Amino acid sequence: MSTTAIPVGTPLRSFDDYTTVKATYLGRWISAALVLALAVLAAQSVITNPRFGWETVGKYIRDASIVNGIAITLMLTAVCMVIGIILGVVLAVMRLSLNPVVRAAASAYVNFFRGTPVLVQLLFWYNLAALYPVISFGIPGVQLDANQLITPMVAAILGLGLNQGAYMSEIVRAGILSVDHGQSEAAAALGINRFRTMQRIILPQAMKVIIPPTGNETIGMLKTTALVSVISVPELLYSSQIIYARTFETIPLLIVASIWYIIITSILGVGQYHLERRYAKGGQRNLPLTPWQRLVLFFNTHDRLGRKGGTR
Repeated sequence: MSTTAIPVGTPLRSFDDYTTVKATYLGRWISAALVLALAVLAAQSVITNPRFGWETVGKYIRDASIVNGIAITLMLTAVCMVIGIILGVVLAVMRLSLNPVVRAAASAYVNFFRGTPVLVQLLFWYNLAALYPVISFGIPGVQLDANQLITPMVAAILGLGLNQGAYMSEIVRAGILSVDHGQSEAAAALGINRFRTMQRIILPQAMKVIIPPTGNETIGMLKTTALVSVISVPELLYSSQIIYARTFETIPLLIVASIWYIIITSILGVGQYHLERRYAKGGQRNLPLTPWQRLVLFFNTHDRLGRKGGTR
């Protein structure tokens, strides 16, 4: 092994003798400035354009019918997601069943509801009376008028909830499959039945995989509720349509609906973010940064990198 001899009398330089050079990242700052400039120009164009009708937007942003539409939108989102999650868990377990008939039935359900547009499904449920004028559920003596039973709200809940169940089943199934199979084998060796194993062992561990896409599905469901306006359910978009059909101010009322959708989805996004952080504990060495932490990191990047290295 060869070594490099250091001349006698040469002073050794300590780490403090070196000059640190801060990283500049000029391209990053230029791109950020360009994006901010474009954003300012776009905002100025939108604000100063009188055709957007901002006075009308301010007039109807808290209108009673708009607020009632928001309440119905939130109710539809909550009810349909509950139905979807329950159906999703049941269908996911059925698709993983050892019984081929049960597995085939669940697969057929998922393929049907994923293979047809949700708008078509809503229209089918709304017009169910054309196919089954009287609904008996196979029970003797039960004769229900389909026109009275399938109201627009019921059709909306059935259409959105059953469709969501098909998508949630795939999310739950992926979460279940992410849990090591040895967990099920260990539970079976201890004499724990499959239902208890799924309830107490598999699903709690699968939540780390299930929660993030479920949050996305909830936000998607909120926006999908706008489709029920075609069957006259007075949710947010339909309430806006009723107003601009009377006032002929289409663009301002659509802006009102869009603003409320953005506000609600932003709130749901914050909730989803904190749920993800909660379920990420123990599974990740470093938890996802909060927005504030990311902002601080952005402005401290140069100083941190500069302190780490750089030589004269």
